[in-house]
Amino acid sequence: MDTQTFINKVETSGIIAFDFLDYKPMTEIIELDIKDHLFMGMIVKEKEFKASIAAVDFSVYNEKAVGIICSTEAIIPPWAYMLLMEKLSPYAVYVDLNNAETILLDLWKRRLIYADLKHYKDQKVVVRARADHNPALYLLATTLLKPLVKSLMYGEIGLPKVIFKK
Repeated sequence: MDTQTFINKVETSGIIAFDFLDYKPMTEIIELDIKDHLFMGMIVKEKEFKASIAAVDFSVYNEKAVGIICSTEAIIPPWAYMLLMEKLSPYAVYVDLNNAETILLDLWKRRLIYADLKHYKDQKVVVRARADHNPALYLLATTLLKPLVKSLMYGEIGLPKVIFKK
C-alpha cells in the first residue's frame, strides 16, 4: 500500500500575509453638510448661521469622525469652519474638510503609519490583493515594509508577485 504525503507548499514557503483589513479603522464616519446651515442653502449670513449651528445637538457626533462638506457652490468664510470645530471638538474624535471616503483613507493610512510592524522584520511578506482598496494604501505599505522585510510581494501567498528582494 502506497502512502503519499502531500506537502502544503504555501505553509512551507515561510511567506506571511499583510492584510489591510487588519488595520482598517472602525470609527464611524459622518458627513456634516454646511449647506444645511446656510441662508437659502447658498449664503453664509453670520447671525442665521450661528443660530442654526447653536440649534444642533453635536452629541450625535460623539466618538465619530466627521467630514465637513458643502454640497453647494457657496463660499464659506474660515470663521464658519472655526465655529463648527469649536462645537465638534468635545465630541468628534477626528474632523476634516473632506468626504467620508477620503477621511476613511486618511484614518487608515494613519493607523498603518503608527502600527507596530516589527514582526515583519526579515520576513517574506505578501501584501494581500484586494481590488476595492485604494492604491494609496499599497504605496504606503511598500514604504513602511521595504526597510523591514526580506522580500515584499503582492497578491496571495500561493501565487505572489515579487516586488522587492534583499
